[in-house]
Amino acid sequence: MNSMFTLTVRVSLGLALVVFGANMIYPFLPMDHPDTNTAAGQFMNSLGATGYIFPVVGFLEVIIGAMLLLKKWVAFALILLAPISINILLFHLFLDIPGLSIAVLVVVFNIILIFKHWQQYRPLFY
Repeated sequence: MNSMFTLTVRVSLGLALVVFGANMIYPFLPMDHPDTNTAAGQFMNSLGATGYIFPVVGFLEVIIGAMLLLKKWVAFALILLAPISINILLFHLFLDIPGLSIAVLVVVFNIILIFKHWQQYRPLFY
């Protein structure tokens, strides 16, 4: 796979994770509040009511994004990102279809990078 392509994917995913993860910790981007009449809005409100889910996930996203940007422990960062990206995809697939394209993009970028680093994962399957 072309290294310039994977560099672009890694940096794009890393930047997105750092920006949106930081926004979960300290909101600085204008975002619409979820409509409480929808299942997606009720789900997001209940997660927000816990008081810890969004800051923890935001912190993880910032750390994972930084690892991707700095090219440190990339294979480990991708494994940490896998359940987060799957949950983003499932949330948009079942509760918020309009955001599905971005969720698919995050999952595809994660899969591309996992495929690129597959040699580092091979010992896990022996």
